[in-house]
Amino acid sequence: MLYVHGCVIQYRQMDAERRIREAGLTLPGPPAAGGNYVSAKTVGNLVYLAGVISTGDEGVVTGTVGAGSSVEQGYAAARACALTQMAVLRRHLGSLDAVKQIVSVNGYVNAVPGFADAPKVINGASDLLVEVFGEAGRHVRAAIGVSSLPRDALVEVQMVVEI
Repeated sequence: MLYVHGCVIQYRQMDAERRIREAGLTLPGPPAAGGNYVSAKTVGNLVYLAGVISTGDEGVVTGTVGAGSSVEQGYAAARACALTQMAVLRRHLGSLDAVKQIVSVNGYVNAVPGFADAPKVINGASDLLVEVFGEAGRHVRAAIGVSSLPRDALVEVQMVVEI
């Protein structure tokens, strides 16, 4: 809402679906849950998203940052995770335009011990969410280096969004 001369004016920023089209982005098919859990669960006005691992056209994006994989490759893998999470959200909500804001992102980076640049890697997800959702894409975040991820994935991202 915008307040002008004491009046409330309702306005709508460019929607997420339109931003995706204009950016030329393609969302992947949302993955099926890999166990006894659901990919998305709505509680009140929050949607909790299970973690998704980095995937691309060739399947799982694998590796370890600092031992054969670079920060730039990790950044691209985190971006791929954000695209997958948006696909999960679209399937769950019907449209990304139902998202009011991104609340939280937890990013896990398969990395060598002592790797200190996990935040640079997870910026791949954060930057894309801001690109698609604008200011509503800004979120709180954890970026953590870990010793392994499912299927030797390079990155995993878990999110909470408000609808």
